[in-house]
Amino acid sequence: MPHAPIIIATNTIKSAFLGLAIGDAMGVPVEFKPREYLIEHPVTDFMGFGTHSQVPGTFSDDASMAFCLAESLIEGYELDRTAHYFLKWYKERFWTARGSIFDIGLTTQEVMEKLADGHSPKFSGKYTINSNGNGSLMRTLPLAFYTANLPIHERFRITTEVSKITHAHALSYISCFYYTEFARELIQAKTKEEAFQNHILNFTNFLSTISPDEGTMPYFERLLSADFDSLASPEIKSTGFVIDTLEASMWCFLNTSNFSDAVLKAVNLGDDTDTVGCVTGGIAGLFYPLSSIPAHWLSQLARSEDIVNLAERIEFRVES
Repeated sequence: MPHAPIIIATNTIKSAFLGLAIGDAMGVPVEFKPREYLIEHPVTDFMGFGTHSQVPGTFSDDASMAFCLAESLIEGYELDRTAHYFLKWYKERFWTARGSIFDIGLTTQEVMEKLADGHSPKFSGKYTINSNGNGSLMRTLPLAFYTANLPIHERFRITTEVSKITHAHALSYISCFYYTEFARELIQAKTKEEAFQNHILNFTNFLSTISPDEGTMPYFERLLSADFDSLASPEIKSTGFVIDTLEASMWCFLNTSNFSDAVLKAVNLGDDTDTVGCVTGGIAGLFYPLSSIPAHWLSQLARSEDIVNLAERIEFRVES
């Protein structure tokens, strides 16, 4: 018997998109600040200037590229179209918060130049172990909505291809798939604990069918542990390494009980604050109701009306 289709409310997409942008913008002013500094000077609200000299509520490349991915999916998935929208952001400042790019990863920048020179997005990404920053993880959430009703191997193929535009190593594309699959579980689950336990069971079973490189799997051991959320704060890193960002975001989400606390916990871990905030804010926004996002954060967020409009324009087909 076919499974009942997963129905995704527009407000869920709105909340997720606004959530990732808020987490990103919350972290922008303190990016690269060490954890010790933020313990003494914690972020509690939007701040201005700081690391990148931006006004409060300004999101960075993280949210911009997620919104470009969402734009590309409105017409259906096509890898060249997705790459086109990424390049439109890079060259034309499409979906930037305020018309400028002030923060871009080295891998992403190098690949954007390759795409501008006519390279195919199928072969543009970097494959080396040293090219596992969080640049594809930060933008991947829209795929959770687009692929929700596709078979798991199709979900994996599409997520992998989109990651590989820039980040083509297995650590990066499996991290993206881990995140989108968890998001998919959150859409269906009543509690985050239920979602997480279902996720690690289903994800572990799926990994056994694709036989990833043996050197890849040890990186995911903690993320596939039933007691992952019980790790102590000093055991969680929040660097730009994709596994660190994924672990930090999952840990913050699992160890808080509302949207605001999840985002602030993520940002106050320090280091790559905007991306950890973005990745955490995306799943927190997805899980908690739109009404739980503080109104004064929404009012300060750059392009909040455009973000809502983007969510309203997404009418992904439900596949049975």
